[in-house]
Amino acid sequence: MPSLSVRLLGPLEIARDGVPVALPASRKLRALFAYLALAPHAVGRGRLCELLWDVPNDPRGELRWCLSKLRGALDTPDRRRVITQGDAVALDLDGCLVDALEIAHAAGLGIGTLETARLQALANLFAGDLLDGLELERSPLFDSWLVAQRRRFHACHAAVLERLAANHPAGSAEMSGHLDKWVELAPFDTRAHLALLSNLAERGAIGAAEAHLASAARLFQSEKLDFAPLRVAWQAIRDQQSGSPLKAQLASLSTRPQLVATPDDAGAIEPSQASLAVMPFVEESGGRGGLADGFTHDIITRLAKLRDFFVIARGSVFALAETTTAPEEAGRKLGVDYVATGTVRNQPGRLIVSVELIEVRTARIVWAETFERRPDDLFAVLDDIGDSIVSSISAEIETVERNRAMLKAPNSLNAWEAYHRGLWHMYRFTRAENEQARHFFDKALQLDPTFARAYAGLSFTHWQNAFQRWGDRDRESALAYESAGHSLLVDDHNPAAHWAMGRALWLRGEQDGSLRELERAVDLSPNFALGHYALSFVHSQSGDPRAAIDSSDHSRHLSPFDPLLFGMLGSRAMSHVRLGQFEEAANWALKAAARPNAHTIILAIAAHCLALAGRLDEARGFAAAIRKTLPDYRADDFIGTFRFEPDAEALFRQGARRIGLS
Repeated sequence: MPSLSVRLLGPLEIARDGVPVALPASRKLRALFAYLALAPHAVGRGRLCELLWDVPNDPRGELRWCLSKLRGALDTPDRRRVITQGDAVALDLDGCLVDALEIAHAAGLGIGTLETARLQALANLFAGDLLDGLELERSPLFDSWLVAQRRRFHACHAAVLERLAANHPAGSAEMSGHLDKWVELAPFDTRAHLALLSNLAERGAIGAAEAHLASAARLFQSEKLDFAPLRVAWQAIRDQQSGSPLKAQLASLSTRPQLVATPDDAGAIEPSQASLAVMPFVEESGGRGGLADGFTHDIITRLAKLRDFFVIARGSVFALAETTTAPEEAGRKLGVDYVATGTVRNQPGRLIVSVELIEVRTARIVWAETFERRPDDLFAVLDDIGDSIVSSISAEIETVERNRAMLKAPNSLNAWEAYHRGLWHMYRFTRAENEQARHFFDKALQLDPTFARAYAGLSFTHWQNAFQRWGDRDRESALAYESAGHSLLVDDHNPAAHWAMGRALWLRGEQDGSLRELERAVDLSPNFALGHYALSFVHSQSGDPRAAIDSSDHSRHLSPFDPLLFGMLGSRAMSHVRLGQFEEAANWALKAAARPNAHTIILAIAAHCLALAGRLDEARGFAAAIRKTLPDYRADDFIGTFRFEPDAEALFRQGARRIGLS
């Protein structure tokens, strides 16, 4: 066991070799210790003073006193735990057992990945709320932080109990204990109630189950929540006299409780589609309204326009926020897979927006970021931050869903999962992987013929076959066009459908129609990064090269880690060639070729751009790399891949002659 151990969950306690370490009675010292223990990096003294002291006579003096007392409690002759460097303060807790940090680390790995013994050890660490019993007067910033952290660990506890209950034999005493505690922690989680009812049925305690059902119904009614799905699920359990295993019963509940419908609600959640609730952003002081509320409305609208997943209507999330429901609990009430929450801090000279994206089921924070800008033009700054938030949330959810689909057996995938499995293969950019992607998009459409994005994905695979010459170009172009047309017929307001059609029209040589469709895609959703990239791609060859550069930059701003980043960079490189800026073209082409999934065509862009810049040795290196896989590759192959205007074609042929590719 570590010589130093810390309990933050429950009343704060520090022990060395099992012996409690005496601390002064100061509540602010305890608050300071907890804040530093959980901070991901060093914290400035000014921030700590602002957080904990309500403008006393000497806040920095009080901070120095607290730090000196912490040094006395934590430091030893051979190890300094309280670290101060310049104006920043941090705690070094390496080698210590800190309950909250253990749980946070496990949540980061994913509660669902842990073995039963590890889950039980984590459950034993929950001895109460974070800093149980500690309250500070006139410290609104600390109070806001403490409430958020308590919600976070509360959700972690519920996720641990859920996994423990599912891992124990049905009807066992261990399961019963975990289920009782889970329902107590998450009283509006339908899955918790269903698991408890299933366990009672397994034990033959039908009367107890009926009593619990009646009590739960009254609780749900008091919060205006729909109880019908749980009542129906219980009836199904009663009808199966022998009962089914808990995991199967949990899976059978496809609908979690919803708020009673209101006129501006978007309707019921489709069970095969990922879902998201954006809780109202708050001012860091704890207040709501004004700037924060307006920002939330904007984020919800932008995410809905992407049509990537189901977004809960603003009426529902604002109604829940009025009841001071914690974000994670709101996510369970609304039956969503993800919850986004954030704070807005508007200070003289700077605007700070912090955002977290939480996976509700596991209580895992899958993305967190802080955006800080000078509010010279407040609306422009909010627009820029909103772009980054929306694009990041979309990309992170797609990554999580894609990785989850890869872990499931192919024959068990629903339409949504098959689509994301297709994306996983599609972004590998090889002929074999592209065929696998086509297979999974076909499977998604067999399961859901109204899935517009699956048609767009299918169009993309045929586009790749045509572009990369992996199949007959005319046939694959026709199939790309046909699939894009189906996508538009299913959902004409989906930006991905217009993106697919714009690319298909480019293959057919219809540049004007291609640009119209791509512009329609970004008009429908200004945050659709692939739409901006496709505009850059078309303009870079025979359109406006400066517009291509702007669109390339904007697509990378929206999606800086996009799987198609090599294409965004390559398009900019070709645009610089058309402007006669060969050195810039070479530099951007090298960045494109350095991407791990860059294919042969990207290497060819690099070879030609470097040749035009006079960097012949580097250019010949790329040419040699291309000919290892394509021995007969020539300038005609490169030119035939794209649709360059005559002047641009002449430049690239000139570069090819310099390195023996003509």
